[in-house]
Amino acid sequence: MANQIDIAIIGGGVSGVYSAWKLKKQFPDQKIVVFEGSDHIGGRLLSVKPPEIPNMTAELGGMRILENTQKLIVDLIKELNKELPANEQITTYDFPVDEPQNLAYLRGEYLRLVDFVTNPDEVPYNMSFLEKGNGPGTIIVNAIEQIVPGITDSTLTEEQRREMAREASFDGVPLYQWGFWNLLYRVISSEGYQFGRDAGGYDSTLVNWNASDAIPWYLSDFGMTPKYKGFTNGFQQVPIALAELFVKDGGDVRLEQQLRGFDYENETFSLHFSNGQTITAGKLILAMPRRALDLITPDSPQLKQIQPLIKSVTPRPLFKLFTTYANPWWRICGFTDANGVFVPVQSGRSVTDLPVRQTYYWPNSDGTPAVNGRAMLLASYDDGNNIGFWDGLRPQRSQAWKEGRSHAKIADPFVGDDDKKNHTVEQGNLNQTWDEYQAPRRMVAEVARQLQQMHGLDYTPLVKSAAFRDWGEDPYGGGWNSWNIGVKSWEVRDEITNPIAGTPLYICGEAYSDAQGWVEGALQTADIMLGQFLAPPKDAKSKSVSQLETVDK
Repeated sequence: MANQIDIAIIGGGVSGVYSAWKLKKQFPDQKIVVFEGSDHIGGRLLSVKPPEIPNMTAELGGMRILENTQKLIVDLIKELNKELPANEQITTYDFPVDEPQNLAYLRGEYLRLVDFVTNPDEVPYNMSFLEKGNGPGTIIVNAIEQIVPGITDSTLTEEQRREMAREASFDGVPLYQWGFWNLLYRVISSEGYQFGRDAGGYDSTLVNWNASDAIPWYLSDFGMTPKYKGFTNGFQQVPIALAELFVKDGGDVRLEQQLRGFDYENETFSLHFSNGQTITAGKLILAMPRRALDLITPDSPQLKQIQPLIKSVTPRPLFKLFTTYANPWWRICGFTDANGVFVPVQSGRSVTDLPVRQTYYWPNSDGTPAVNGRAMLLASYDDGNNIGFWDGLRPQRSQAWKEGRSHAKIADPFVGDDDKKNHTVEQGNLNQTWDEYQAPRRMVAEVARQLQQMHGLDYTPLVKSAAFRDWGEDPYGGGWNSWNIGVKSWEVRDEITNPIAGTPLYICGEAYSDAQGWVEGALQTADIMLGQFLAPPKDAKSKSVSQLETVDK
């Protein structure tokens, strides 16, 4: 039967195409198909080339890796490069973040990031004596050390930190039953906490999620001298390469195939797609985030059985807005140092407590800063509750998916000078274009206004073009997912990969990993899932889903 396959993989993000690539090598004669609901491979990796700026690649999704701690993605890139031709090699550059001369516009005061340490009296937060004179990351790391003594030891491995957090208690209560925000308020001042959120640039990292997971996660990303790497030709090149190699080995990738539900009977899955097609499969892998699982649960009896597992994480909204300009105007916002040398603002990010939150001065494809000619900003990198400010300026998050589209169509898009030109953008081996991700006109105008205020300018720089992606849209529900308070994540992580005894149903993806929000997490759960997939079948599970403790919040 043409519609009968051996292994169906739902989801063309990293975990889906990675699993497909691995399984095709293991089972070269089996019919393995990846079904992706959108029109592109990559999931929340989405790289596009801006018009008139051929030497830059905008990352509308994931944009970097932690080279010194994320072994799975580093090793995968090496493995892929052995199979890819020379002109398609995946290469990286040092990704700049916090440069001392960059701006922090907080509570109406203009500061440099270096002022947090060198001019603490200028920082407009009424912090304690021990907190004053530290940057936001240092304050949180010092708090974590008070909560779990010894966990910030730089000689510890990632796994050792996770183990310490799993076994730790605070005030007689296991860490996994604490919210991160609740814990931080026990050891730092409310002003120190607010400074950590405002100057740290993120809202959702310090909210109330499972402290046992939040603590090692935070230390990896912000606390332990991270070495960030960006991608010369875009991060989306990784899943695209995986998909192409899978197809080269005889695999099948089908785009714009939205799964609406499935059932399992007589050792066969029947998959029901939005186009009316039904396909049968012997084994099913759902390489999907929580929100995508929620969307198909009403028509999937098996998923209804494992709701406590699925609901053990919470999606966290996130969006990105890129804007382009005739020149890198932000360079004039630098300062003159003690030696009379002007130090421009040119790379990394600036932060503010305005709703725009974080702005990255986007680098060239080799990581060098833009010093003249056309230039680009990641104008707003916004997450968590703060994005509520933008709710009236963006499309509804559920509408496009209901209508069969992979992302929202903007009713009133921004149209800049570069959008009016007949430009041809060389995409390389990327399969989406900047033009497909138009930004709402009113949102661009508001971001431009806040950029002017944040940089202390008396004019609003003219935006040439803009691109926007809201990861809160269905079927993603968020840019990342976080473990709920009360969940033993290390148990759920393994349990959900093959959640129903005797049923060849598998689940993987960033949502249920130790590295939520990172490709590393997608690869980790895919490897765990593949281990279950290739293991001898089990007659029964020793653990009951009904016994799982979760707080769905």
